Amino acid sequence: MSLGMGMSAHAGEARFEARAVTVDGHVFPYQVFVPRDWSPERAWPVVLFLHGSGERGRDNQAQLSQGLPPWLKQHGEDFPAVVVAPQAPDDTIWDGAPERAALAALEASIQTYHGDRERLYLTGLSMGGYGAWQLAVDHPRLFAAAVVICGGVRAPSDMRELAVHGVPAGGDPYAWVASRVAPMPVWIFHGAADDVVSPEDSRAMYAALRTTHSDVRFTLFPGVNHGSWVPAYASPALWPWVFSHRLARSE
Repeated sequence: MSLGMGMSAHAGEARFEARAVTVDGHVFPYQVFVPRDWSPERAWPVVLFLHGSGERGRDNQAQLSQGLPPWLKQHGEDFPAVVVAPQAPDDTIWDGAPERAALAALEASIQTYHGDRERLYLTGLSMGGYGAWQLAVDHPRLFAAAVVICGGVRAPSDMRELAVHGVPAGGDPYAWVASRVAPMPVWIFHGAADDVVSPEDSRAMYAALRTTHSDVRFTLFPGVNHGSWVPAYASPALWPWVFSHRLARSE
């Protein structure tokens, strides 16, 4: 299936629509995947997708080149949710203004596309995996479930600014993140041969989450390097698991 870009797609077709939000006086672009036969007659699940470092910029296109958006272009004909794909500027991470912009894009999409606040989901890969942990820490009880792919908590050796911020000095960062994230269900994916972000970071995060709640999964792909998002998003059990969760507003 080939998805149209922007408003040129025929009504009723799955498509991406280009949009933008202004935060702190700066314009941040984002794309929205609109499901086939979307209508305002009901509320829709919304997935926030955070891209990796290689897709940063301001063209509002690069973030569609890796991970969930390419999967949607191939398999999204029956995907039952709105997907919001913001783009972080060059030389930034998903913290500060880019984090606020991602949340602003999510909020705008909830309002525009009749999003269901009990069915908001978070996913990210690589730098976006770090971002997923960051947003989950900073905004507990916002998301009904998260999918974190080849991300981490501690900074990799070649990108020292990339880490989950706010961890108290001298403490166990994994235990602290787990305490903030719980009880949100999380599925973690990583390639066993990843030489960009160590799979040990995901392994440690999984172990910490297991001590706080039981609704956590960890899939390690043997022989797979950093691009573990390809088999992750293609996992048949993934989306049924994601959409089985709903946030209880009384929590």
